[in-house]
Amino acid sequence: MEILSTKVAIIGSGPAGLLLGQLLYKAGIEHIIIEQRSSEYVAARIRAGILEQVSVDLLREAGVDQHLNEMGLPHHGIEILSNGEKHRIDLSALTQGKEVTVYGQTEVTKDLMQAREEAELLSFYEANDVKVHEFYNAPYVTFHKNGVEYRVNCDFIAGCDGYHGVCRATVPQDKIKTFEKVYPFGWLGILADVPPVSDELIYVQSERGFALCSMRSNTRSRYYLQVPLTDKVEEWSDERFWDELKNRLDPESQKNLIIGPSIEKSIAPLRSFVTEPMRFGKLFLAGDAAHIVPPTGAKGLNLAASDIAYLSSALIEYYLKGSEQGIDDYSEKCLKRVWKAERFSWWMTHLLHRFETESDFDIKIKQAELAYVLGSEAGQTTLAENYVGLPYEIKKFDDLKQAS
Repeated sequence: MEILSTKVAIIGSGPAGLLLGQLLYKAGIEHIIIEQRSSEYVAARIRAGILEQVSVDLLREAGVDQHLNEMGLPHHGIEILSNGEKHRIDLSALTQGKEVTVYGQTEVTKDLMQAREEAELLSFYEANDVKVHEFYNAPYVTFHKNGVEYRVNCDFIAGCDGYHGVCRATVPQDKIKTFEKVYPFGWLGILADVPPVSDELIYVQSERGFALCSMRSNTRSRYYLQVPLTDKVEEWSDERFWDELKNRLDPESQKNLIIGPSIEKSIAPLRSFVTEPMRFGKLFLAGDAAHIVPPTGAKGLNLAASDIAYLSSALIEYYLKGSEQGIDDYSEKCLKRVWKAERFSWWMTHLLHRFETESDFDIKIKQAELAYVLGSEAGQTTLAENYVGLPYEIKKFDDLKQAS
């Protein structure tokens, strides 16, 4: 057995784990990342593409914003299509100049992986049989790679290994509580190298179901359709997808829509999921390991980033000042923001999707609610404030360094 020692063992090499590693590296804190998948698999995963202002600020603090500044697309508004009419929500005007940035999670991951490689930081990819141990006392992690058994002794373990990861699964059942809601439909999404239909995202409420016109760049588009969970990807040819998307759009958008062959196509189920608490002794859960949101509110990646903002600040405070205050407050602070994002994502999902169980009365009420939101500055402000990202307070590395 090969025995290693570090301060923080990070399980998972998605954006959450990589961002935590980068922030700890900038603060001079030793850590190791352990990942079950290959680096090629991690870099190729296609996920979210909307960054809140606070997430962009955090990536800049981490020093991985060069490509983001060059390739990211700042957006100051979104459009909502209802009853054949488009209504623009001016995000920046309603939130004192805040914006969101279109920049794919795949690109965020690649930027973080490149920074990690350039800094020659230790990562173990394709680690097998990863297990976390004794996290209420003296934590350590074990795994196998290339026929060698490893043990990593550490002060803390960061569980950034996703919904199906080992970290949450190892927590004793009497120490954890979960909350879950599964939605009765999925999103059929395609990625295509065609210009987006609009300069800003279009959220569609229609009698045929929800649709979303999004993008990854000025030449790559991402489109989604609400479909039954019983549908299979193989049942949806590109031609069928484009035809159905047109049926849910207004005439102007139909005319502007440029179609092309898909380069990726998948159906994602929608679920809301929260774990309480998010800290178990010296084990912390972050990102999808602790919570899942339906993608309607564009909160998944952004919630992971805010978790890492709190966690990195807490760990830096511990190592620079010897204070456990941030560690003790981690779960409570994260969950306050998590539940607000869960509420917003739930609300957007119910407002814009069609449910088979809805009565005619339910549909009329929902249409009236959307009409109120779109016709009221107060209603639009509520949507805009949540969409650009609710603020959070953290102790930054420079401030902690000056105070230490």
